[in-house]
Amino acid sequence: MALANWAGNVRFGAERVETPASVDEVREMLASATRVRALGSAHSFNLIADTDDTLLSTARLITAPRIDTEARTVTVGGGMRYGELAPALEAEGWALANLASLPHISIAGAIATGTHGSGDAVGTLSSAVVGLQLVTPAGEVRELRRGDADFDGAVVSLGALGVVTEVTLDIEPTFAIRQRVYEKLPLEVALAEFDAIMGAAYSVSLFHRWDDPDMVDQVWTKARGDEAPRLPVGIAEASEQVHMLAGVTPEATTPQRGEAGAWLDRLAHFKLSHTPSNGDELQSEMLVPRAYAVDALRVVRGLAEQFAPLVQVMEIRSMRADGLWLSPAYEQDTVGLHFTWLPRQSEVEVAVAILEQALEPFGARPHWGKLTRLDPRVLAAVWPRLGDFAELAGRWDPAGKMRNPFLDRVLTASGR
Repeated sequence: MALANWAGNVRFGAERVETPASVDEVREMLASATRVRALGSAHSFNLIADTDDTLLSTARLITAPRIDTEARTVTVGGGMRYGELAPALEAEGWALANLASLPHISIAGAIATGTHGSGDAVGTLSSAVVGLQLVTPAGEVRELRRGDADFDGAVVSLGALGVVTEVTLDIEPTFAIRQRVYEKLPLEVALAEFDAIMGAAYSVSLFHRWDDPDMVDQVWTKARGDEAPRLPVGIAEASEQVHMLAGVTPEATTPQRGEAGAWLDRLAHFKLSHTPSNGDELQSEMLVPRAYAVDALRVVRGLAEQFAPLVQVMEIRSMRADGLWLSPAYEQDTVGLHFTWLPRQSEVEVAVAILEQALEPFGARPHWGKLTRLDPRVLAAVWPRLGDFAELAGRWDPAGKMRNPFLDRVLTASGR
């Protein structure tokens, strides 16, 4: 496999890449390595998965889904992608509550970095986790279930505790989604009616391209069943299938125009069968408490002239609070401000630093898998359980086998 991430802005420094297909092979590889990092679908934009020793790809850890109808759960290999799990669930009449924008991402990698979709009443992808099977750095196979002492710290783990070989997720009976896209929502209307707009359907995303900083270009709504979106008067539905980027063919996007279809064909923005882009982009995301979202967006609007030459699109999404220590929604309903940037690394890094500093007063948390300064002072301030997580990582990996500079910086921020 190529030693680079999906976007091509990160080159991994591993001496070797291993692709185990079983728990026993994972144990053997962990035993023979000095330092190890697990790699999912390589959709992170920073060095979270980097190592100078062994990169352990989870691509072959894709055990077939096992559905427990009584418990309403599914257990699946950590390397499986959401877009591969979804059809297997649908075939048996089951569904996941939500999906991220891309169905191409691996399950274990997504939950370990706090990845999410959108929906006021819907949690992050990691909040659906019921159980984990991990191989610890010492080669021990351990099982954790929701309610266990270490569980809330182990789900969004940044790969610090070992290699996740299986994940058990909540499921529910299959349901239909109608996706509609609306165009040209004035930013002031969006801010004045923010709660109503974000709650207008089961899942809502706002897309802002910044060519006109005072106009939200698109509102993507995903309504369950026959539920109709409740949006401000005057905003018009797109007359044809659209893409959130100007001038890009919409063939990769999931069906719109209000046609009812299964959850797996509508909750993600992009089809598994299509590559949504060629990776010709960089991404960052700041996640702010819902209570401060409007104020934070006003601050971002004030930076529009600075950012516009670098931004392809910004997506605004919402998520329900959870109790996972390093989740972006830990103990607070949250709004994500996600930026897709042009692939101009040095300029974007400057912009990300400016953005993070501007949003500090709102307690904004950076996405673990996106571009971020990893400012230790900020990390310690916005994740109140970071010290507990450092203690947990120390117990599970006392020799530091899973450590790398990214993780060192995070754990050092805890002060422990």
